[in-house]
Amino acid sequence: MTADDTASDLTRLPDNPTARPPEPFAGPDHPMRTLTRAVAFGEPWTSAHAARVADLFDGLAPEWAARASDPDRTAPIADALERGDCPLDGSWLEIGSGTGIGTAVVAPLVRSLVATDLSAEMLRQAPGVAPRLRADGSMLPVRDDGVDAVLLVNMMLFPAEIDRVLRRAGALVWVNTRGDQTPIHLPQHDVLAALPGRWRATTASAGQGFWMVARRAR
Repeated sequence: MTADDTASDLTRLPDNPTARPPEPFAGPDHPMRTLTRAVAFGEPWTSAHAARVADLFDGLAPEWAARASDPDRTAPIADALERGDCPLDGSWLEIGSGTGIGTAVVAPLVRSLVATDLSAEMLRQAPGVAPRLRADGSMLPVRDDGVDAVLLVNMMLFPAEIDRVLRRAGALVWVNTRGDQTPIHLPQHDVLAALPGRWRATTASAGQGFWMVARRAR
């Protein structure tokens, strides 16, 4: 897929009234961003990668839990649910759920949600509003075509695994809560380019971040 093809598959909605530029935080050379891009576009995800990332986020868990309900960070998640035509009556899987910033917003509004993360400490700190499961996003314990929606908030993209677990008409909800200043960041057009096949998506900004809801093109 070319850059022009990807752009034509992305519809931008008017920004939410809460939208504002993100405060400087993580630039293009941030190591997590570098790893995110590499993995999305085919670099192998190894057990060494998994161990390092799990250790990193185990250590960050207490700090993250203390600011999990920051309305500026939850704004793009809430806006995606309101304007992204998400399958609220379906089964949802959250990958990289962390301390539950997305879980707390989404769980009360959808039929079912399972939250997964590689970090045991992140899961321990998360609110008990949905089942929590420790899992590697590159090899999920989910059957093929098993869920109606996959939620990723500030999470690495494993394109083949998303393609495997998401039902044919399912939705990928991609959120970067600090926009292009998010350490684990991929812009919308890169997400669409990395996914197998052709996808169409809607996107908008809210708070300091953005959301995108993508579906396979028919």
